[in-house]
Order: sequence, then C-alpha cells, then structure tokens
Amino acid sequence: MTRTAECQGDWLPATPTAEDVMKGEISLVGLPAYKLGKKINWTASPYRNRSWEYVFQSLRWMGTLVVEYENTGEQRYLDRATEIAKDWVARNKYGARGTPSYVWKDHPVSLRTQPLLCLSRHVNAKWLKDSLAVHAKLLANPRLYKKGHNHGIDQDIALMGIGCRYGRKDWADLAVKRLTGTVKLDVDAQGALMEQAPRYAVYVHGRLQVAMGNMKACGRKVPGTIAKRAEALKDFIAHATMPNGYMVPIGDGSAETEPKMETGTPKQKVKAYRAGYVFGRTKWNEPESAYYSIRFGPGMKWHGHEDHLSVTYYAQGHDILMDGGFHSYEKSSYRYWTLSPEAHNVPTVVGAKFRPRTASKLVKTSSGGGRQAFRLTDKAYGVSRTRSVLVNHDDDLMAVYDTASGGKKVRTIWRFAPSLKLVSKERGKVVLGDGTFKVTLLQLTPSCARLGGQKVERGGKLGWVSPTYLSKQRTNVVVSPAAASVLTVIVPGTDAPAVSCSGGKVKVNGVSFPAKVL
Repeated sequence: MTRTAECQGDWLPATPTAEDVMKGEISLVGLPAYKLGKKINWTASPYRNRSWEYVFQSLRWMGTLVVEYENTGEQRYLDRATEIAKDWVARNKYGARGTPSYVWKDHPVSLRTQPLLCLSRHVNAKWLKDSLAVHAKLLANPRLYKKGHNHGIDQDIALMGIGCRYGRKDWADLAVKRLTGTVKLDVDAQGALMEQAPRYAVYVHGRLQVAMGNMKACGRKVPGTIAKRAEALKDFIAHATMPNGYMVPIGDGSAETEPKMETGTPKQKVKAYRAGYVFGRTKWNEPESAYYSIRFGPGMKWHGHEDHLSVTYYAQGHDILMDGGFHSYEKSSYRYWTLSPEAHNVPTVVGAKFRPRTASKLVKTSSGGGRQAFRLTDKAYGVSRTRSVLVNHDDDLMAVYDTASGGKKVRTIWRFAPSLKLVSKERGKVVLGDGTFKVTLLQLTPSCARLGGQKVERGGKLGWVSPTYLSKQRTNVVVSPAAASVLTVIVPGTDAPAVSCSGGKVKVNGVSFPAKVL
C-alpha cells in the first residue's frame, strides 16, 4: 500500500482513533464520546460547544480512517471513509437550506481540505473533486480571508494543497503570496506572535513547518520572510515557557500547554517584546527558577484579553500570581469575564470607566545586579495609570507600585494560585500557603505606612481561575483598598519577611529598593 504525503502528515487529532470511528463513537475537544451511528446527523451539536462543532465539521476524524487504510491495506477503512465523506458532501451543500452556517466558516473549510485531499489520493470521484473545487473557491475569496491570523495560514495551506494536487498554478501562487503577507503581520521581526496568546505561537510554528514542507513538495521556493519568522518564533516560545515546562497562560491560553518542540536556549534570560510582553527568569533549564511575565502593547485583538499592566509570577517551584486563564470560546458571561481587567493582576482606577482595546506603553527599563525593573502606562481609564514592576532574583521578591493621575485613586487585584490557601490577614499583610510553602503579600504607601483593609475573596465575584479548557476553580484574590498609590510586595517562601521602610526606601529580607520602585 502506497503511503501519501497528504495522508502521512501531522494533521490528525489524537482522538478519536480509527477504531473509535469504525465503532461509531467520536470524542472531540476533550468532551465525552458522541455516538455517530451508521447514518450521521450532520447538524448534531450534542454539547452546544462551538469548538466541538468546528472540529466535527473539519472531518479530520474521518481522515484517520484513510490513514489507517494506508497503514494496514484494509479496505474496510477506506470504504467507511468514502461513505462518510460522500454523505457529508451530499448533505452539506454550500449555501443550501438546512446546511448550518458554521459548516462553511473559514476554519472548518481550511481544516476539512486536508482529509478530503488525503481521500482524493485513493478515491477518484467527481463528487470529491467538485467539492474540493468549491473549497478552493471559498479559500481564494479575498472577502473570506483572515489576513494576519493563524486561520489565514490554514487557508493558505489548504489552497496550496488543492492547487498542487490538481495543477492549479493560480491557486498555489495566490496561497504563497498571501502567506508571505500574513506571516509578516502575524509574527513580528522580533519573533513575537501578534495574536496576544503565546500558546498560539506553537500552533503557528507547526503550521508554518507544514506550509514550507508543502511548498518544497510542490516544487516551490520558500520565501525568506516565512523561513526567518518561523525560526524567530522559537525564541519567543522559549521565553513564554515557564520553568515547569508549561507556557505562561496569557490570553486564550491554557495553563496545561506544553510546547513539545525543540526551541533551543535563548542567550537572554530577560526579553522585552515590542508586541507587548516582558518575560524574565533566573536561569534556563532550572525548574526552581523564578519567572515572571508583564503585559502591555497594542489594544486587545484576536486571542488577547484586557490584561495590560498585568503580571504573573512563578518562584521556588510554585505558581504564585496567576492569570484568570482561558475557559473556552463559548458565548457565556463567564467567558466574557475572563477577558475583563478584573480577571487579571492589574490596577483599576476607582470611579473611572474602563475603555476597551486601549494600548499601553513600556516607558522605562532598568536591569542589573540580579534584578529588573519596568515602568508601564496607559489611559485605559481616561487618566494615566502607571505601574512600575521590580523583580529581584536570588532573594526572590516582586515589588509593584501603582498610581493614577488626576487625583484618582487606584485599587489593585492579585490572583493567587488555587493551591495557595489563606493563612492570615492583618493590617497590610496577607499570608497564603500550600503546606509548608508560604507566600506573603505586603501593601504600603510611598510614605512607608502600612496599607490595611485588604479584601480576600475565594469564589464570589472575583475569586476564580480557569487553568484548563472548560474548567473553573475557586482561588484567592486579594483586592487592595482604594488609595492614591499602592506599593505591593510579594515575598515567596516565607510568612514572616523582615520589613523596614524609611526615607522612601524599603528593605525586605535585606533587599533594598525605592518605594516607588523605579
């Protein structure tokens, strides 16, 4: 049995297996198995989940049967794949009454092309070739093209596949031209993904490998821009990966995303990306390393959240400050809450209305002596809110100074890992712990006075985190009182840090820094 390039790529999902499909049970996007039956209901949406619908309509699960046919030579797999695909084509005509609109959205169209192309290597039928032609026309339509986005990359891969398969040079030419432009928009010159969720960098890197491989197989030269930016993505992925091996869950990114690719070790331990990220760590390839992220940059788009000025912090092998996380793409009030500022570790301006999609700037940086400091600002609340962040290594601590202009007061939100339970709360000091590991939050004014009145909430309105897809866990959130300015110090590994403050200088466990940080 001949194995074909169209069928032997890495496009297949981990589930369901060919045997699952033959039995008529498919499990998609981690949800329970759905019984297909012999006669498939193509309007099925058993979980009312948009991701499930899209993956169902991608037919990649059907493609597992064709791959199994190539691997085993057993005709029954090809027969069932053909039966499924032919039935899908007959019952899902483009623009026909009764065909759900999402069936012909850009992403299902581009992802469905691969299993249909794979099938076309073994089934030479007019209905199949005609359906691929319909797919190609939609993929080539400029009004439907998702420029500068991973969906656009998938559209180009799909269009190039059909163009090369059937000798349509015009389609293949268009795919290469568009892909070059999309990659320049989606991955900047520093190698940062512009979609505002680092985990998508892994997906985009993988898809660009597929695109470049397909170009070569089609006898085409890979444009230098695509190759360079694909390579530059590896550094970005490395910097966005925490010491525990998981990617920092910023934007639409789960806390269980492992890159599972060779990135190499960048030269720098701290990197500021113009796209709106600062990533820093104590050491590479050291699970106990401290690690932090800071967000700024262009206003929210694509897979981003309203997380500007937010920080995350990992130290001594523990998640400490966490992002609210990514729950799903479902149109629910909770999903929209995870996008909001309140789901992130940010300063809010009391009595001012939030302005969505506001850009923010990194305006000052200082580095050296085992510490880094950064100042960021924006007008997301109509007045300037400014955050200065200092991270000290060796003696781990993070200090954050927040203030706003125009006489406005700020209130800060700090979301801790679910494993950290409240141990104690007294004037300006909150201690949380996980067994013997403790972490202390201190809040002061610039004049060194303790700032009391913190509210600690687990559950309720703010105390939630979604570390994995469709999960929702209670976690402790510390909200400061409203103040003209707030200095927050996070000290990992202790419930009793030695603190002194005078003359605008703070000392914590022997580490000195300005009360205004930078």
